Amino acid sequence: MDKIYTVSEITKIIKQLLEESIPYVWVSGEMSNFKRHSSGHLYFSLKDENAQMRCVMFRSNVKDFSFEMEDGLKVRVYGKIGVYEGWGSYQLYAEEILPAGIGDLAARFELLKKKLKKEGLFAPEHKKELPEYPERIGVITSLEGAAVRDILRILKRRMVGEAIIIRPTLVQGDKAAMDIAEAIREFNEYGDVDLLIVGRGGGSLEDLWAFNEEVVARAIYNSRIPIISAVGHEIDFTISDMVADTRAATPSEAAEIAVKAKDTMKEELKEKKKSLMRYVDNILKERLKNITSAQKRLSSPYLLSRINERTLRLDHLYEVLRTSLTSNISVKNQYVNTMKSRIMMKQPAGIIDARINNIKNLKDNIQKSARKQIMDRGINVKNLEQRLSAVGPINVLKRGYSIVFKDGKVIRNASTLSAGDEIDIKFHSGSSKADVKEVKNG
Repeated sequence: MDKIYTVSEITKIIKQLLEESIPYVWVSGEMSNFKRHSSGHLYFSLKDENAQMRCVMFRSNVKDFSFEMEDGLKVRVYGKIGVYEGWGSYQLYAEEILPAGIGDLAARFELLKKKLKKEGLFAPEHKKELPEYPERIGVITSLEGAAVRDILRILKRRMVGEAIIIRPTLVQGDKAAMDIAEAIREFNEYGDVDLLIVGRGGGSLEDLWAFNEEVVARAIYNSRIPIISAVGHEIDFTISDMVADTRAATPSEAAEIAVKAKDTMKEELKEKKKSLMRYVDNILKERLKNITSAQKRLSSPYLLSRINERTLRLDHLYEVLRTSLTSNISVKNQYVNTMKSRIMMKQPAGIIDARINNIKNLKDNIQKSARKQIMDRGINVKNLEQRLSAVGPINVLKRGYSIVFKDGKVIRNASTLSAGDEIDIKFHSGSSKADVKEVKNG
């Protein structure tokens, strides 16, 4: 007896055979029983005069369509044939829906656009910033036609020196897409350019199709060098435009975007120069303010008095320290001599000699220690004197400054003087008297 299959087994066999034998397909027909479910999925049927099939588009593939879907609309649907086992019927799992009147190239355009967008090739975060002042620009286009002439005319007018490198390519035909992609890779391997312009002049959808090929889109996306896409006229829009870091409406506009006009650059440099001058001026004013403040502090009679007091106190401390150490050494010498006398009176000669040697060593050590303390204290005193001298008025005068006195008082403001006043001027070396001829404030 032949094998008996269950309904589920037969359905699974049919499902496997059907899904493996029929790849993704385009199906045209009239839409009927259209329903937009609350889940976001779209359910409808496609029919012609002889048959119909069920279709479903899952929410993940639904987008904002440019046309209104309704029963009776003739459409083209792209998707995968599958079997829904619960009903035991086949259906089309739709991924793209286009109006029936659209051509094959437009349909391919929409499919590739949807695929690359899903992969993130159009995402803003992947787009690179264009260099502000590119020194070398690569141009990928045909040597024939107006596009290359427009680009060169504008770039040469705006750039200084020979900094334009052209890689001639095919821009239409079966081999154009591979040639454009290869040119982009070559520039990336060469590496000595700051920016690329990729494009061509206007034409039909068929003429521009090389810039809608996936191989070109991925070459642009993988480029380390920023790319401006300039394909066709303003109304034309290609996959290359969507992937590129910047889209220009025309080749001429691409050249204008790539390099700023010389007048614009001059204005920018002028503004940057003004900003730098303001920055330097502010720093100089701040430094002058600090110097003036320091000068006022150093020329203060109170500060001079404090310095003199500290100097006298250091001299006094030095003398006290020296007297104290000298006295300490004298006391220790007396003690040593006393001990020596006592030992000589009470101890045998051999022991006495040993003790005398010990006492001599002790005396030498005490004297060395005392001398070291005196020297250390003296060095500290000298260091303090040098630090006080560094901030004192004498060093300030050495640097070319002078102090003005009137009636024995330091003059810090010109407003305290009048024409005809007699003043004393103190220099680092010597002094001078002078009469005030004119007073200027501020």
